[in-house]
This record gives sequence, structure tokens and C-alpha cells, in this order.
Amino acid sequence: MTPRAADRARYDRATAHLDAPVAVVDLEAFDDNAADLVRRAAGKPVRVASKSVRCRALLERVLARDGFAGLMSFTLAESLWLARSGFEDVLLAYPSADRGGYAELAADPKLAAAVTVMVDDPAQLDLIDRARDGGREEIRVCLELDTSLRLLGGRVRIGALRSPLREPAQLAEMARSVVRRPGFRLVGVMAYEGHVAGVGDLVAGRPLRSRAVRVMQNAARKELAARRAAVVRAVRAVAPDLEFVNGGGTGSVQHTAAEDAVTEIAAGSGLYLPRLFDNYSSFTGRPAALFAQPVVRRPGVGVVTVLGGGYPASGVAGPDRSPVPYLPEGLRYDPQEGAGEVQTPLHGSAADDLLIGDKVWFRHAKAGELCERFDELQLVEGDAVVATVPTYRGEGRTFL
Repeated sequence: MTPRAADRARYDRATAHLDAPVAVVDLEAFDDNAADLVRRAAGKPVRVASKSVRCRALLERVLARDGFAGLMSFTLAESLWLARSGFEDVLLAYPSADRGGYAELAADPKLAAAVTVMVDDPAQLDLIDRARDGGREEIRVCLELDTSLRLLGGRVRIGALRSPLREPAQLAEMARSVVRRPGFRLVGVMAYEGHVAGVGDLVAGRPLRSRAVRVMQNAARKELAARRAAVVRAVRAVAPDLEFVNGGGTGSVQHTAAEDAVTEIAAGSGLYLPRLFDNYSSFTGRPAALFAQPVVRRPGVGVVTVLGGGYPASGVAGPDRSPVPYLPEGLRYDPQEGAGEVQTPLHGSAADDLLIGDKVWFRHAKAGELCERFDELQLVEGDAVVATVPTYRGEGRTFL
């Protein structure tokens, strides 16, 4: 029996009493992945990206481990909810226009002490001030650095369109805008190198593309390391008491941790290890989060149909954004239908061994987005479900 076949047998036994659709997290794999993130961070604390987990019980589990400290959230409403739930260090990774949320933040000492907001434009400070509604608490602020690699005099840009702040002088000026302004305190700098941390460099069957990605990422890491160090020096000249410099992502943990200017690493997807993180030469992990759909039809030889399963991931639409049939091995989508809203035909010799009601296990393309489809996660140890925990959705929280 192959390791994957053994996993399938375990998951089938663990969930035999549950009807599909069902989502599971393999706790042994989850913990192994957490340990690997800490190993690669080489002594620097790992801040957990909550959008990649979206389950309070699992956020608590990973933060209880040595090597992890703090959360990186994705909306202000989520940040406030997490802070009220007892999480004491929440960095909001994106600017917000949530005026009601800012009013709550400015009025509550506990929330203001726990939550740090992201800015990259003085207009965002104006919005926060207008939203205070009489609240006088000091707002903790982090600046975001644009990490993109620019080539040919800026005519070619590789990396996400995020912050407009790129050069040390720009961030220093933004820092001065914060420290001169009553009611704000500058505490951090963040730089997410998604073109390094979130792009695989070992794509099966694509050797030329993989080599090109490695060349790009090597150049991007060198350029960013020098620029990030200069930015941090410039910002610290304005705000000497800066508390943290955050960088990285699951795919670049060890590289970012090697930079002296960086004090903490952000990561989250590596805990679940979705399919987009299979294509990296620098690390391997264990798939920890899966979902199962039930076989409901057998249209013919070598084909079964499962209920639903069309759970695409965000980003540029394409085959890599679809879940992948994982267990049993050897199943593939019908090219005319793909992963469907209400039914998904699957081809392959393994289909002939599947009966009506059997489970087919899938891996989502990205990490936490799976939790927007399920109210609960079944936590599996060995061949048993040891706990059932709610996702954000199961707690009535859908922030985006």
C-alpha cells in the first residue's frame, strides 16, 4: 500500500460515520508542517497568516507552539473579532476603509493595544481620523513596502500591485507623516514578497519555466534584501522604537529569515499545504487539509460523478485554481466539465473501484479559502476524528 493509499484508508475510516461533503485536517501533518516552518525560520518568530487557516481552534493550536507569535489578519472586522477572542497581537495585513471598525478600535483600550493597522498613504490616516467618532485611543500603525522586482527601467514589473511606497525616502516620509500626527504610533514595517513566497519554482513538466522562475526569484531576493535593509534604516531614523519588521511567506521563509533587517516571518499556507505549494525546490510538506465529495453516479466504465466540488481558488482563473482529485490516486477531471457547481465527473481506472456513497478526497488549490465552503473541520489523528471545530463560516463570520 502506498503512503497515499494508507492516508485514504485512514481518512475513510475516520469519517465513516460522516456523510460527505466533509472537510478534515490531519493534525499530525499540520503539526509536522508547523515544525518545518519554525525550522526554516531559524530562530525568528513566525506570525501566522489567519486567512490561510480561518479556524480559531487551529490558530490557537499553532500559536501554542514554540516559534510562533502573533497573527496576521486580512480585514479590520476580523482583527477586532480575534482581539476580542483573546488574541493579543494582530497585524492587519491590508489597508481598510471600515469606518465603523476604526471607531471601535479608537474607543477600546484593549482593542487598540492588540491590533496594528496597515497604511501606505496619508489619506488612510485621514480616513481613520474622520472615523474615530470621539475615540481617543492611540492607533498602532505599520507601513507596507512594495517588494516588486522592476526591470528595464521600471517598464517590467514582477510582483503584486500593493503598496505605492518603494524607496527608502518614500517610507521615511510616510513614517514622518505618522509620527507627527497625534493619535498614531508607528510600530512596524511589512514587506510581502509574493513573487518569491507564493510562486513555485519546480513545476512538474515545465523545466524551462521552472528555471526562469528560479532566476527571477534569485534576482528578486538580492534586490529586495538590499532595499529592505535601506528602508528599515530610513524608517528607524524617524521611529527608533520600531517594534517589528515583517517579511516572507511560506515559500520564502528561510530566505527572508536570513536578512538581518527582518525580525519576524509571516506564514500560514504551509500549515495546510494546499496544491499550489507542491512546486517548490526549497521545501516539502505534508498535505494536511482535504475535503471529500460523495460518489453519486457511475455513468460508465472508468468514470464516476461526485456531488459538487467546484470550489475554485482566487487569482487568475485557470486549471491551477481548481481543487485536485487526490484520493484515490489516478482520477482526473472531464475536460468538458471540470470541477462543477453541482456535479463533477471524474475519469480514471480508480473510478471502477468506487461505489455509490464512497468518498473522493480533494486538495484545494489555496489554503484558508476551503473554510469558506465548510462550517466545520474534522480533526483527524491516526484513523479517528478527535474533535470537530468550527471554521470562521461556522461561527457566522464571513469577512470577505
